[in-house]
Amino acid sequence: MTDEQSRAAESVANEAHTAIEVSRGFASWLSANRASLAFTSYQTGQLFLVGVLPNGQVSFNQQNFQRAMGVHHQAGRLYLGSLFQVWRLENMLRPGEVGNAAFDSVLVPRNAQTTGDIDIHELSVDRDGRVVFVNTKYSCLATLSLTHSFRPIWKPTFISKLAPEDRCHLNGLAMLNGVPKYATAVSRSDIVNGWRERRSEGGVLIDIETDAIVTDRLSMPHSPRAWGDRVWALDSGRGYLITVDPASGAKEDIAFCPGFVRGLTFHNGHAIATVSKPRNGTFAGLALEDALRERDGEAWCGVLVIDVRAGGIVEWIRLQGAITELFDVAVMPDVVCPMSIGAASPEIRTSITLDEAEPTAAGR
Repeated sequence: MTDEQSRAAESVANEAHTAIEVSRGFASWLSANRASLAFTSYQTGQLFLVGVLPNGQVSFNQQNFQRAMGVHHQAGRLYLGSLFQVWRLENMLRPGEVGNAAFDSVLVPRNAQTTGDIDIHELSVDRDGRVVFVNTKYSCLATLSLTHSFRPIWKPTFISKLAPEDRCHLNGLAMLNGVPKYATAVSRSDIVNGWRERRSEGGVLIDIETDAIVTDRLSMPHSPRAWGDRVWALDSGRGYLITVDPASGAKEDIAFCPGFVRGLTFHNGHAIATVSKPRNGTFAGLALEDALRERDGEAWCGVLVIDVRAGGIVEWIRLQGAITELFDVAVMPDVVCPMSIGAASPEIRTSITLDEAEPTAAGR
């Protein structure tokens, strides 16, 4: 990739005419916490990687992945769910190398597992290295299969059968000690698209291990997380980052987020989440609509950094223009300035690296 092409990828105004702005302290926050971010927009099919350039400016690297959804980071690796595939991107740099004099991680798509359009939402990797994802269309958790579209590994007890009907809108996954522990769904509906009539209430947090409903007092919940000694989630229909007591189901509001909040990760005492603007009246009938009106505010599209102790937003990214909806976010610790190469980009054909293990003679 040439320097000119690289600079184009870092531009804060993309070809879809979306302006990106950041809070004054955002670059300093990334640097102080030695971290970068990855977030996705399924609306425009883009993966964004955010870091800090050597000159101190914020870098936005954007690549196209059709209907980019769940994103999960491991050291040197990124997993991404898309329209009909799960992608695995690998950092092609060797220790000490820098790409284009600026990037300490250059992520290249090395594998795409085809699942078909099963509406993959959040995903993660278990302690055995197995990719686990939310198969929303079939109302289950699933993993990849070498032969078939997917292999189901769990479904809520209220789902009577696996069918491509998006019955309850299962959407979120929390891992604990390397195994799936919690899931979120918009309702306990067991009919095709039944969740759409239950958006304002009846959202559930489910203990995957016991099949118990931890709480059914949520509004369009997303992104459960077991972090620290607490269970966290996004009460998206209300616009809140919350904690939930796994014993009683009681919830506590931590911070209000100005938009439809989905995608959640944690780093150094901060929660990081994405917010979206409404689409086709999706806020209608939700408490979030009234909450924004009471605060005399408009919904955002962007990324929020929340101090969980104070319950306030300390830094942010805001997108204004063509991109109005985001889905997921992942933190990339110890990565200062990442970039990726798109699967359909011209650079993919010439970005070639060699595994330098010594070759052996045939038969040895």
